Amino acid sequence: MTAKVRTNVYLDAEMKKKAQEIFKVYGMGLSDAFNIFLSQAVLERGIPFEVKIPNETTVEAIKDARNGKNMTKVTLDELKGLSA
Repeated sequence: MTAKVRTNVYLDAEMKKKAQEIFKVYGMGLSDAFNIFLSQAVLERGIPFEVKIPNETTVEAIKDARNGKNMTKVTLDELKGLSA
């Protein structure tokens, strides 16, 4: 068995709560999730997923969505019709 160490991590409280809810579905806690992340980072020799910086168009769309601008209400049925 490998030695365990304790470390402190500062997290956004709401993000932590949401993440814990997701991990609970898998029967794991934050420590388990962090260990998986760290193991994958070591195996990949970097961040184990793609990290992108959004372009200016995407940044503006995100701002608009957060402010409720340029938004159109659609129903699920309408969305289903769009994908057909």
